[in-house]
Amino acid sequence: MKVLKLISRNTVRHRLRTSLTILGMAIAVMAFCVIRTAIIAWYASAETAAPDRLIVRNAISLTFELPISYGDKILEIEGVNAVSHASWFGGVYIDPKNFFPRFAVDAESYLAIYPEYPIPEEQREAFLRDKNSAIAGIQLADRFGWEIGDIITLQGDIYPGTFEFVLRGIYTGAKENTDEGTMFFHFDYIDEVMRQTLPGRDGSVGTFVVRIDDPARAAEISETIDALFVNSLAETKTETEEAFTLGFVEFSGQIIQGLQVISIMVIGIILLVLGNTMAMTARERINEYAVMKTLGFRGPHIVGLILGESVVIAVLGGLLGLGLSWLVIPGMRAALSVFLPAFPLEPITLILGFAAALLVGILASVFPIIKALRTSIVDGLRIID
Repeated sequence: MKVLKLISRNTVRHRLRTSLTILGMAIAVMAFCVIRTAIIAWYASAETAAPDRLIVRNAISLTFELPISYGDKILEIEGVNAVSHASWFGGVYIDPKNFFPRFAVDAESYLAIYPEYPIPEEQREAFLRDKNSAIAGIQLADRFGWEIGDIITLQGDIYPGTFEFVLRGIYTGAKENTDEGTMFFHFDYIDEVMRQTLPGRDGSVGTFVVRIDDPARAAEISETIDALFVNSLAETKTETEEAFTLGFVEFSGQIIQGLQVISIMVIGIILLVLGNTMAMTARERINEYAVMKTLGFRGPHIVGLILGESVVIAVLGGLLGLGLSWLVIPGMRAALSVFLPAFPLEPITLILGFAAALLVGILASVFPIIKALRTSIVDGLRIID
């Protein structure tokens, strides 16, 4: 009990230094949690992929299109029960800064293959009935204040021209991590405009979405699809939706690796901050430890004092950092929702953040403990504050 009382008194002896150290610990722990959450969010989109969906794209690059006629041929393959297609539209909504995903799709088949984008039946029927209509996720609609019946004008770049869409439906994701920030509209409308304004640009799509009856046959059916178009003018590459999504993540591999390195560096910064504080503390109290040894305090008591103070500071900083993470991450989730629909602060992140702070608290006390134990009573008493 006496040791615990001494630990508490020592912790608050230099209030400013201790407060700044705790604040530095808190900011570092918060940074660790935010970076780890960002890495998890980067991979979260792949978790929404259905195992029974395949994506077919041009074998050269995603920027090259495929003939729309491929869809009928793919549908004839044994094991395939539905085919749709989607094309990245690009374009600008009012200002280039207003980025959000927008796709031209085969509306009816696409909604059937993607049940995670549910919309009320009357809105669905209105969308399917009107060729120049569109649907949008509720997050996107809230972002721009869109309501059913609004006219949304996009200035095309991949598909040159000015396109006006009537918002006929707003979907809410069926799952927690479903993207609610995307706009979908009819490919037929875009294709018709291209046929009239840029003959030769019509009749091609970006990707085909294929639903199969048995996920265990995904590799087999993928090979069959690709073999069907081998040596054609537009060969294909077919992969599961999860693999297709992770392909985008791999494009950003260096960014992710950089974030992982930064998260490790953050732990190093925590260690340096607390280690410096504990080293200063131990150096100031060498004579006190010498006096305590003369009074009968043994090595374990000295270890307990230094370790206890270091751990208390680390734990307080860690808890404050976790609290800051709870406050900061919701704001980041809202700010990054267009790029990272899912930005979850998972319990394991909080546990790792706290564990890192605790580990740093232990490690930061090692050298001060060694110095205090190795300093003899005589040498310690020679030091005068």
